[in-house]
Amino acid sequence: MKLITATVFLASIGNGVHSFSATSSTSQPLSLTNTDSSGNTIDPLLIRAARGETTERVPVWMMRQAGRHIKEYRDLCKKYPTFRERSEIPEVAVEVSLQPWRNYQTDGCILFSDILTPLPGMGVEFDIDEKVGPVVKPMKTYDDVKKMHLIDPSTAMPFVAEALRTLRQEVTPETAVLGFVGCPYTLATYLVEGKTSKEYLEIKKMAFTEPKLLHAILKNLADSLGEYALFQIENGAQLIQIFDSWAGHLSPRDYDEFAAPYQKMILDKIKEKYPTVPTVTYIKHSGALIERMAATGVDVVSLDWTVDMAEGRDRIAAGRAKAGLSGRGGVQGNLDPGVLFGDFATIKERAEEIMKKAGPTGHVMNLGHGIEAATPEENAAYFIETVRNYRHEGQA
Repeated sequence: MKLITATVFLASIGNGVHSFSATSSTSQPLSLTNTDSSGNTIDPLLIRAARGETTERVPVWMMRQAGRHIKEYRDLCKKYPTFRERSEIPEVAVEVSLQPWRNYQTDGCILFSDILTPLPGMGVEFDIDEKVGPVVKPMKTYDDVKKMHLIDPSTAMPFVAEALRTLRQEVTPETAVLGFVGCPYTLATYLVEGKTSKEYLEIKKMAFTEPKLLHAILKNLADSLGEYALFQIENGAQLIQIFDSWAGHLSPRDYDEFAAPYQKMILDKIKEKYPTVPTVTYIKHSGALIERMAATGVDVVSLDWTVDMAEGRDRIAAGRAKAGLSGRGGVQGNLDPGVLFGDFATIKERAEEIMKKAGPTGHVMNLGHGIEAATPEENAAYFIETVRNYRHEGQA
């Protein structure tokens, strides 16, 4: 589980690749806490749970909760047909973000955006084909890498700041506004492959034939993504989830070299400046990597549905202990999204089983992956209601 290989390498990347230095936003950072109707300063339920505090109930939200499974969203798509319109026009992004929060009363309201949104601010253009998905001109050489530059989020993505600040005004004090970034390895899969892939052969070929080139791409991405995470926090995000969705295709050895060190760069940058902001990491099909994910120092590991919750909690604790980190660590998840196609009795039984296994502290209930587009809205609503009504022994 050692991160030495890539960590040492970070200091030695050359070949003309930019050495980045940070730029800062001129906006006044928003407070990380909320104010209730009595003027009291409070932390939302989800934030307290993510920090491992004892809470009055289990908080809940759903990955991809804003989007295609909601009829209001599908209707909105007729007026704003491209994903980039829906995510980059602030008032539209705000409306889409608020739809599941209004409809289901989720404890978290996550910014409607995409992990590729910051790429143009780094000098990498992309488009999202509604059928194919993200499309990027493949990055193959050092000359391609030299075209990248450090992001200035306030210039490149003012719409993100506006959307986040508006969400903080719109939601209740008990609700957490959530931000997110993609991780360098996952974003690099799009840069190298040029589009979504099933086997990720092009990036693996680069890893095994030109590892220095891949490390240069990953380092540049990590520098900018760390800045982007700070920008989101300064504009209202109270928690940052990092998605390394495709790192689950890596062997443990390659995860240690090409994914974990760059995740840690982002996490360390967040904690250095905003130590009280909780962080969450998610990787699809991560059953072989749980201890390694926990060893990065992330506050909460989001488990996918292929891992037993009780076993997952033990493995997170073991990974942290081996890395010399204190505390058991938090956990998020991990209902199979397919369960939401079942009847209410099945949804209730499966959700309550997970919460019982997770225990009363340090658990944020969620799905084990994003909600499916065909999920009935009434089933999603029942899942949220089930979690909100559940109480561990001793909870109010």
